[in-house]
Amino acid sequence: MSERSVLQNLVDTLKILPGVGPKSAQRMALYLLERERDGALRLADALREAVEKIGHCKRCRTLTELEVCRICANPARQGEQLCIVETPADVLAIEQASVYRGLYFVLMGHLSPLDGIGPEELGLDELERRFDEGEVQEVILATNPTVEGEVTAHYISELAAERGISTTRLAHGIPIGGELEYADSQTLSHAFQGRKQY
Repeated sequence: MSERSVLQNLVDTLKILPGVGPKSAQRMALYLLERERDGALRLADALREAVEKIGHCKRCRTLTELEVCRICANPARQGEQLCIVETPADVLAIEQASVYRGLYFVLMGHLSPLDGIGPEELGLDELERRFDEGEVQEVILATNPTVEGEVTAHYISELAAERGISTTRLAHGIPIGGELEYADSQTLSHAFQGRKQY
């Protein structure tokens, strides 16, 4: 294998990251090789360790190196509330806001029949088992406000309703610091529908 092909392999590998195109990947590869070789080795070791040791929580499906993640294992969390999210990044975002004290269920995506993603791929059979255990009293739907996210939320709300479980949806609207003139019509529509007493 020539030097050029090893370098090109590194560039091509970096392109798998979201938002990294050919030029960015090339810049990263050259930076690591020219200025940060020790950092590159640490990065390679950290990636290998993460890939080998991190799996999915058996309870909520988020990424963890434990059999049951720290959130699910925490007895102080409110087990009667279950927040449904699409990705582990959504769990991190909600946790950083530090307002929610319940548990999670991570779908690892959303319903998308055209892409071959149905209820089985999202673990909705596992979610139904959680519902059937009887502890969950409220399902908080925190899927993304996209067409697929809304369809997924609707599907899950029907599963919950069949079991008499209360369902709520995260509010959508204008962000703090946002200006009305820059909000799109759908955001404004959600904001009006989700308004509350002031």
